[in-house]
Amino acid sequence: MAEHTDDRAIAPGTFRDRVAKITRDLIQIDTTNYGGNDSRGERDAASYCATVMDAMGMNPEIVESEPGRASVVGRMKGWDPSAPALILHGHIDVVPADAAEWSVDPFGAEVIDDVIYGRGAADMKGMDAIMLTALEHLYATGQQPRRDIILAFFGDEEAGGVYGSAWLVANRPDLFAGATEAISEVGGFTATVAGKRAYFLQTAEKGIAWLNLTATGAPGHGSARHEDNAVTKMADAISAIGHYQWPVHYTDTTRQLMEEVAELMGVVFNERDPSTQLEAIGSAVTFVGSTLSNSANPTGLTSGYKHNVIPGKAEATLDARPLPGQDEHLLETIRQLAGDDVEVTYEHGRQAIEAPYSGALVEAMIDAIAKEDPAAVVLPFMMSGGTDNNALAQLGIAGYGFIPLQLPPDLEFPKLFHGIDERMPINSLDFGVRALLRILEPAKNVS
Repeated sequence: MAEHTDDRAIAPGTFRDRVAKITRDLIQIDTTNYGGNDSRGERDAASYCATVMDAMGMNPEIVESEPGRASVVGRMKGWDPSAPALILHGHIDVVPADAAEWSVDPFGAEVIDDVIYGRGAADMKGMDAIMLTALEHLYATGQQPRRDIILAFFGDEEAGGVYGSAWLVANRPDLFAGATEAISEVGGFTATVAGKRAYFLQTAEKGIAWLNLTATGAPGHGSARHEDNAVTKMADAISAIGHYQWPVHYTDTTRQLMEEVAELMGVVFNERDPSTQLEAIGSAVTFVGSTLSNSANPTGLTSGYKHNVIPGKAEATLDARPLPGQDEHLLETIRQLAGDDVEVTYEHGRQAIEAPYSGALVEAMIDAIAKEDPAAVVLPFMMSGGTDNNALAQLGIAGYGFIPLQLPPDLEFPKLFHGIDERMPINSLDFGVRALLRILEPAKNVS
């Protein structure tokens, strides 16, 4: 039996010390992920999170896909037995940081003017700390979330999740039994849109098509006329793909975003020219700008070994990103642009995902902002990159990015990701705990 708790706001600053400590502790554990199976510190970070989770009675399990490649998963019981479980998840690995480029130690977790500096402060150890602090508060005050909460911290997200979320979904789906929805990064950050503070709720992600291109020809002497030149074939293909202008294509998420921004601006949305809406989005355009079309960028070109030898093979790599439902169309377009003389094959593929901007969970997220920041608006958006929600989607779990962060207007959140002097204001983390608690719909356990 559960008794609904008072709906009054928790005072700002309530969680500052605790959420800051967890954030700093996690940053000080160097979990740099160099890609492949070259990573450090994941086991230590998973153990730290497990200790906090164990103190809440969550029975955390640390799972290793390979020695040292660790994730941790635990569960908190909800007060509504009819409700499906909700996954809160984050990742514990970070991208490399060159200390020579930083003004502070990337793993020192220094606090300067109430801002925590360090690799992972934004992506995403600060958000991990928000989740831990919120659930810790529920446990300490005798409350329960409405739904069972499966709390997961994955390794290897920064290298595609092969040793993290993808491995667990394939090998330990039992850990996510009963869950229908998930919340994680990147959404929840603020930006100024048409003069209003807006919180961006991530409902979709572009997919991945990392492609290899191969052209073959007849090898020969560089001084002779040569009609069957692999380098020329590849140069033509890469030029055609690199200069191709992908047409605008709206999904449910991006159309609703553009229409709502136009409404905030007081103008009629012209779907053939979204440039004015993109300009109005401000700093969020870094995440949003490339989600209105498919994309394909040449990233590598290799051939030959000597000036006077025409090679028999030329190779190239592409980073292509399909919109939801556009995987086959993107691949076919690239093959047509490359031409019949160039073979196109996958190195790595991941389908795009899109969750509905509707339902009880979305309403709870919007309502949480309405109560914590009444003058603000919530807008849906699609990520141009990917998160661990993609792996969970293989289990039929609808993934959202929404760990709310009320940021200073001059702090551009997208630029913090993988950037130099990555940082996060403590007040923003404190706000995130308060907002997340509302989303979880806690109630007193009086059974």
